[in-house]
Amino acid sequence: MTRVTLTINERTRGADIAPRTSLADLLRDTHLLTGTHLGCEHGVCGACTILLDGAPVRSCITGAVACAGRSVRTIEGLAEDAVVAELRAAFTAEHALQCGYCTPGMLVTARDIVLRLPGADEARVRLELAGNLCRCTGYGGIVRAILRVLDARRGEAAPVRPAPLPAARFAPRLRDTGAGTGVMDPATGAPVAAPDAGPDGAPDRMRQVLMLDVPADQVWAAVRDPVLVVECVPGARLLSRQDDRLVGEMRVSLGPIQAAFGGEATVEYRTDAMSGRLVCRGQDQASGTRLSGEAEFHVIPDGAERCRLEMDMRYALRGPLAQFGRGPVVQVFATEIARTVGASLQARLRGEAAPAPPARLGAGRLMVRIVWRALKRLVSFRHDG
Repeated sequence: MTRVTLTINERTRGADIAPRTSLADLLRDTHLLTGTHLGCEHGVCGACTILLDGAPVRSCITGAVACAGRSVRTIEGLAEDAVVAELRAAFTAEHALQCGYCTPGMLVTARDIVLRLPGADEARVRLELAGNLCRCTGYGGIVRAILRVLDARRGEAAPVRPAPLPAARFAPRLRDTGAGTGVMDPATGAPVAAPDAGPDGAPDRMRQVLMLDVPADQVWAAVRDPVLVVECVPGARLLSRQDDRLVGEMRVSLGPIQAAFGGEATVEYRTDAMSGRLVCRGQDQASGTRLSGEAEFHVIPDGAERCRLEMDMRYALRGPLAQFGRGPVVQVFATEIARTVGASLQARLRGEAAPAPPARLGAGRLMVRIVWRALKRLVSFRHDG
């Protein structure tokens, strides 16, 4: 493994990767920046286009090791960019997208055209787009959208006004607002407050907040003890620890399907803010399913004898078991783990007998919760109707 440190979307990031890892795989698998799409993986289609030191490159054929110390901007890092905002509005007005798969790379290239070639005509725009393939629109709408922004910037047309963005665009996404998801009391598993609902579709972000009847400084000390935390997690084992690097295993079962994810994690602590960040990556050897995730955690005092443990998580699951990473299943999994960890951690810190977490997280209780939530939603829907 090779240690690589680079600046991604104005944040310094480091990771241990195989020497032949592409920049696209580093961005997607390690840092969960999945707006960088993979198509041909031969540098032909342009779906993976990102900015490297300000210039567009094909990240699928760019070695991540070669980018050490350099600056990378992905489509996520251009969310607040003024030119991209104009292009988004123009793409919408000119119907310049259909399936959307090529759009992130197309926007990166379009931004480069607008900034580098302010006097470009239609022929030059089409030439510059030769490295970005679209199989839906025939390029007509895309070319018109770019020309619209160029004309507006030259004062030859009415300015393109970007569409207003949702105020909660970066809020963690949750599909489920039922009991047990969101802010919970570890003693009962009941919600303290309902979480915000997110858009439909498979979530890649989650938020869990545990209310603990323990002083914040004690919880923070416990959070910094990986051995103690892992002992509270169902199905988890810590195999080794070296400084901030952890190696472990987690066993999960869903009926006849059983998985044992082995992997490693890196954790960093910010003592002054009682917060930290965990980045993990693992694989189930039996199925070949890969899991990568990132979690920001924060201990917040709530009076002298009580605190909140907030966790914002992002994850990606790829492989045969990825179907279980969608919908209510993953939400119930996360909620059940958080509930168990919270109850066990609180009991240990208060000197009480902590219930032993199960050797593996099973499906029975999870399916009961899923069915119960579905019934509650059905009853609520009929009542409201």
